[in-house]
Amino acid sequence: MQTDTTDIFALHRGASPLIVSMPHSGTALSPGLESRLSEAARGLPDTDWHVPRLYDFLGDLDASIVRANYSRYVIDLNRDPTGASLYPGQATTELVPTVLFDGTPIYKDGEAPGEDEIEQRRTEYYDPYHRALTELIVETRMAHGYVVLWDAHSIASEVPRLFEGTLPDLNLGTNGGESCDRTIERWAVKAMMDHEDYASIVNGRFKGGWITRAYGRPGLNVHALQMELAQVNYMREAPPWGFDEDKADALRPALKDTMTAALKAAAMLYSGEVK
Repeated sequence: MQTDTTDIFALHRGASPLIVSMPHSGTALSPGLESRLSEAARGLPDTDWHVPRLYDFLGDLDASIVRANYSRYVIDLNRDPTGASLYPGQATTELVPTVLFDGTPIYKDGEAPGEDEIEQRRTEYYDPYHRALTELIVETRMAHGYVVLWDAHSIASEVPRLFEGTLPDLNLGTNGGESCDRTIERWAVKAMMDHEDYASIVNGRFKGGWITRAYGRPGLNVHALQMELAQVNYMREAPPWGFDEDKADALRPALKDTMTAALKAAAMLYSGEVK
């Protein structure tokens, strides 16, 4: 199927109703940005490291994929474009982050972007990604009558500023059941929890970011789920953040089975087999 690569994102068109979004795995920086970053930020510690490599089985599902090329430090593609917090009262990061997950400043003193620069980044980096994702959703829905959108993320298993203790291994989010049909959610949750070697939860600390909430519209036949993974299950959670192929091989079946279950539930739902 067709693959489009731009400076901002890479897009692969598959033939199934499944779309996978990877908004935080990019590592590129906009011109001149690296010199403005603090020493702690230059290693891009909050990246969703190796997510495309982990999901290397997506060809088996004939999925469409849209993957960001640029780091979330340029702009966070999974935040409300107005800058409103998705988790009021809880620690989080902004549309254009100014602190790392641990609270350390991202920028050197006096180098943080102002409103004009934030707007420029929104126009140059945020809008093209979301325009491509929107067009892909429309095309897929026209072809199949419905869409299953999977937003793929990962994070360190311990981030005290963002959550207490150790994060469960598999964190499925459906915005409290609002971003996808309950049947699809139930099937996905069962498949996830059948992999008993992994601690799993649905709509816990990570119930879905902007992509899940903005695009998940069951009434319009678009069903969105977010998966937040604890990185300890497929990589080294410290510099140089190396990929662990053995751990990844063990984890991939849990991901694939959960996605397959969501697709099967959606197919049965729209064929009339499930009501």
